[in-house]
Amino acid sequence: MREKPDPGSLTALRKEAEQSAKELEDATKALEKRRSDIAASEKQLKTKLATLQELERRVAVMRAPVAQTAELLYEQPVMADGIVPFLSGQADRSTLRAMSDVTQIVSVRQKAVEQTSALYTQAEQLAAEAQELRAGNLLAEAQLAAEVDTLRQRSDKIVKSLTAALVKLGIKIDKVGRAALSCNPLRAATAGDYPNGLIPKNMLCPLQQKGFSLRADATIAFVSLNEAYRRHFGKSMCVTDAYRSLAEQQSVYYRRPGFAAVPGRSNHGLGLAVDLCGGVERAGSPQFVWMEKNSKRYGWFHPSWAYSSPFEPWHWEYDPKNDTLL
Repeated sequence: MREKPDPGSLTALRKEAEQSAKELEDATKALEKRRSDIAASEKQLKTKLATLQELERRVAVMRAPVAQTAELLYEQPVMADGIVPFLSGQADRSTLRAMSDVTQIVSVRQKAVEQTSALYTQAEQLAAEAQELRAGNLLAEAQLAAEVDTLRQRSDKIVKSLTAALVKLGIKIDKVGRAALSCNPLRAATAGDYPNGLIPKNMLCPLQQKGFSLRADATIAFVSLNEAYRRHFGKSMCVTDAYRSLAEQQSVYYRRPGFAAVPGRSNHGLGLAVDLCGGVERAGSPQFVWMEKNSKRYGWFHPSWAYSSPFEPWHWEYDPKNDTLL
């Protein structure tokens, strides 16, 4: 039978959802990094403002004696007769000494004025830098937050379209009539945070085959693979096992020793493996050969150990890195 092309809508939606998830993840990381940078900038800003406050205090201290000197010279001219004796050439030693003291005081105060002016300039520069820093931080965070919000809205829209497409292809509806929200590919990474065999049911996405589920990204890829398989063989893939809880792994391990991984170490417990029937379980069958030829295009593969140690032609696993279908 001549194979028909993969349904573009589901494939495109799956790829778009995964790309959207990646973009949202990158943008969120960038936002978190920017917020970290902003926190460092705010610390720098706080230091600048403290320095500015200290400069203003120093300026106030320096201005006081300068003002006092000016006031003193104005209210109390040098000596009782002012500067008249000095100008008339009749100044004695005490007058000259007084004039010398005044010159020294004026010189010191002049330096204070110059330092005050420099501090004012520095303070103005610090104030401008602080204002620019604060404005830049606020603008950068607002821009990144808006970008993340836009990406999240876009991702939500894609996920809704993807979920609707999966429902049309046979993914079951939950008891309250809503589509399986756990099929959101954004939740795949979150499901990976749980221990092997202990992933909550609401983090798993159901397969078209009733009673079985996988991690969201694995389910989405499996549905695409199943549709291609169905068009080629005229029926859907036969599934005997998918996600296994820790308790189920222990049961299988003791019932079939040597044919199941140690409980807590199986890829079934990660929601990334299926056991198939309907011909696939027989090595060399048309179904098995077709799977070997086509499954990797959808991220699914038959692991090397399953060819001999032990021999399990029915066991297939999903790896997002292998999912190269365009």
